[in-house]
Amino acid sequence: MKSIKLFVLVFAVCILNTSCKDDKKVNLAPTEISFHKEGELQLYKAKTDSIIKTLNIEIADTEYDRETGLMYRSSMEDTNAMLFVFPNEEPRGFYMKNTQFALDIIYIGENKTIVTIAKNAKPMDETTVLSHKPAMYVLEINSGLADAWQLKEGDSISFTK
Repeated sequence: MKSIKLFVLVFAVCILNTSCKDDKKVNLAPTEISFHKEGELQLYKAKTDSIIKTLNIEIADTEYDRETGLMYRSSMEDTNAMLFVFPNEEPRGFYMKNTQFALDIIYIGENKTIVTIAKNAKPMDETTVLSHKPAMYVLEINSGLADAWQLKEGDSISFTK
């Protein structure tokens, strides 16, 4: 009985081994991920409540979308942004792993007020960029736009899906 089990086991291993050799391995090159507009976001000046800018946004509100973010993309238009939506407000940290272009990372509190602006996060850098205060939302825009639009802590956002 042991010899039959051993024979069956050896036979199965041989079949698996030879059938796997015939399989061709396919290397898939990463595909460029394109922007998908899911809403609009307005940035407002704190003191005057005037609109600074209106952006098309892609919304990352699932765990997978928040983990992936803008990874594997080569660029983004200045009129586009990614808004990360979290279920709660707490200190946040982002990094630029597999992100191919520089970003300004804007941390926003539950009341939709900007609490931290991290400028010029470097592409492909795995250093964590921290919020200085708890945040529930994070807005990623192209590097340099926070300065160009003169964004400040205390400015606010509103968005629609």
